Amino acid sequence: MPSASMRAIQMTEFGGPEVLRPTDLAVPEPGPDEVLIEVALAGVNFADTHTRTDSYVRKAALPLVPGGEVTGTIVRAPVGARVGLSGPAGARPAKSAHAAGELREGMRVVALTGTGGYAQYATAPAAHAFPIPDEVDDETALALVVQGTTAWHLYRTAARVADRESVVVHSAAGGVGSLAVQLGHALGAGRVIATASSLDRRELALGLGADVAIGPAPEGLTERLIEANGGDPVDVVFDMAGGDTFEVSYRALAPFGRIVVCGISSQQPNRISTGSLLRHSRSIVGFYLFHVLERRPDLFVAGLADLLAMVARGELRAIVGATYALGDAAQAHVDLRSRRTTGKLLLDPWA
Repeated sequence: MPSASMRAIQMTEFGGPEVLRPTDLAVPEPGPDEVLIEVALAGVNFADTHTRTDSYVRKAALPLVPGGEVTGTIVRAPVGARVGLSGPAGARPAKSAHAAGELREGMRVVALTGTGGYAQYATAPAAHAFPIPDEVDDETALALVVQGTTAWHLYRTAARVADRESVVVHSAAGGVGSLAVQLGHALGAGRVIATASSLDRRELALGLGADVAIGPAPEGLTERLIEANGGDPVDVVFDMAGGDTFEVSYRALAPFGRIVVCGISSQQPNRISTGSLLRHSRSIVGFYLFHVLERRPDLFVAGLADLLAMVARGELRAIVGATYALGDAAQAHVDLRSRRTTGKLLLDPWA
């Protein structure tokens, strides 16, 4: 059992990276339907930077230990808590990814904590703790549980990509983007067009399966997207930035095209004319992963199970970036916001 105290990052105010302060806290006590996890790694997401400034979709309350996802080992579980990670019909499961049974002490899991992940111990709802297959490492599991399932649902749930449709993936070297590029052809897309900010990142996107990779600068982007699609307007755009990127991407859409808003990293709001939607038969779709988790947990589980099985079979790989010591959480946020990173960022709470 854990000792009475632990190291954690706690926020007592909203603001810049400096509000992420290491401190000693009591180990949290799990509720009747929660598990207590000894954290091996915590994920760092763009949403965490919005939580830090209280500009996220969900408002935060202080004091706060940030961090919504962890991997680790269960040290306490409610009696009778069940797991049942099952994949889509016809999927070939990994050895341990889909086994039903009880959550138990010593089980390695990836879990959605809501908050509290930047710590040596964290609690999570038992329903949001998922066993990790033996074939999948902790780093990959963390890349899949939020960013991977987001990418999967962009295709399946939000855009409902039809066979052979063209798909634009912005920020293609990031955590969501690098997985969305890989999933494109597997989930039915025709031409996959990636945008990334440097030559190295564009080469990475091509290596992950993009058919074309171009720069993301808004000036002239509408024309570059159409050119990258062989001269035709595009069918689907996944936009994590908003602002100018949204505007120029929207103008590149074909009739019946969809732009899916899955982030607003630019923090620039957009306005759209209903007349423009009518004239061009275009659609704008908002996507927030936790609505899937709350309202259709079966779909969340199906997506995660499918991703874990794909990784176990060698059909998908997570791009894992830097791992930071817990005390360097502020630097992780700085690096993420400045777009100096590639792939999934992690915190090691024991370093």
